[in-house]
Amino acid sequence: MLKKILFVPFLLSCVMTFAQSTQSAKIDSLLNSLYHKEMFNGNVLVAKGGKVIYRGSHGRANETTGERLNPETVFELASVSKAFTAMGIVLLQKKQKLAYDDLMSKYIPELAYYGEVTIKQLLQHTSGLPDYMDLFIENWDKSQFVTNEIIVSEFVKYKPSVLFHPGDRFEYSNTGYALLALIIERVAEESFSEFLTKNIFDPLHMNHTFVYRSHYAPRALKNYAVGYFTDSLDRKIASNSLAKDHYYYYLDGVVGDGMVNSTLDDLLKWDRALYTDQLVNSADKELIFQSGVTATGENTDYGFGWELGKSKKYGRMIYHSGGWAGYTTYIGRQIDHDMTVIVLQNNSSTLTYTPKNEIRKILYDEPLREAGLKPVKLTDDQMLQYVGTYFEPKLPLNINFFKKGDLLMIQADGQHALPLDAYDGQTFRYDPANIQLTFNLTTGTIAYTQGKANLQFTKKK
Repeated sequence: MLKKILFVPFLLSCVMTFAQSTQSAKIDSLLNSLYHKEMFNGNVLVAKGGKVIYRGSHGRANETTGERLNPETVFELASVSKAFTAMGIVLLQKKQKLAYDDLMSKYIPELAYYGEVTIKQLLQHTSGLPDYMDLFIENWDKSQFVTNEIIVSEFVKYKPSVLFHPGDRFEYSNTGYALLALIIERVAEESFSEFLTKNIFDPLHMNHTFVYRSHYAPRALKNYAVGYFTDSLDRKIASNSLAKDHYYYYLDGVVGDGMVNSTLDDLLKWDRALYTDQLVNSADKELIFQSGVTATGENTDYGFGWELGKSKKYGRMIYHSGGWAGYTTYIGRQIDHDMTVIVLQNNSSTLTYTPKNEIRKILYDEPLREAGLKPVKLTDDQMLQYVGTYFEPKLPLNINFFKKGDLLMIQADGQHALPLDAYDGQTFRYDPANIQLTFNLTTGTIAYTQGKANLQFTKKK
């Protein structure tokens, strides 16, 4: 009798392990496919209940040296950093060093000109303050670095107008988070980096997480991912080779809206800590993960450094994405089901794609593509049948199909080329934009669908 009782949980454990192994294999296959199409270059970690079910790397950390990514590689987090800035403010509030309803001008009196902007409005992007980047791109001496203090002095100098009265609406603001970092420094009387390290990174044993400005204060780092982005001519550029007049370079002195660097494992530690009272208590977390509300009563779906969402199937979603200097990042937390998805990429191009939705489908055993579509592998001769230029009389552009390696590519006039997935029935898809094309080689036409759009293109002779 005892053996039967023990056998059931053992069998359930085996079933769960097999299911997670299958999910891991599907995630790896998805990422391999995206990497092959130059749509992905980075690290991914997926966890259920804190248990890692996938942790992998695809691509290079440094294209010059050929160094490959590995799961311990460090990435710049871009705007995913904002959650740490917000937590810094919460920790100071808990120490009664400040209050959320305090006016910004209490700590940055130079900006009293902007009236009754509160710390909470800075946290929730309802301050109405304009983006500092535009001001510096237009007016700044590009041979000099910008810092948080300089943002204040330049706002005093130029007094750029507010976008709206504080609290009236939501407008995502890097300026707000740069000012929050400065408030942390002035209140704590130490650098933003020192404060986060002492109060967040060290207590959580996030030993590979730190504030780092690669141009403003460079230092030798091991196992570090170089960021790569494409310019207007689609040329790939390494962020560590920028000219000084590029805004990625001269804005590198600013912290708070970005500049936290981390790894997959450290971000999982951060995720797990947010389920506990290790840093803050339940009342604090209720505020952090609560939507802001505008003066008209509209929910902003943004809390303190986190975007918020909810669906019937997936439950509450706490997440943030980031993009800066070639880094494309994402952390998603499905807190009702305790699932975590972390994506860190060091490429930002027209093709770069964050497959968070596909990973979520895999976790919920949902199909990744339309029912009935069966992937096929085409020979070179078969693929060449689809090569050519097509037009639609009502549209002022052509779409061109060409072969690149073992992929069929689509490129509309004046736009970037996109890789297509091949299916049976002479059908191709580009899922990130929900594009489906079904060829009729006999008539030389294509049935093109994208969302609600249905068009027919004809091959040029």
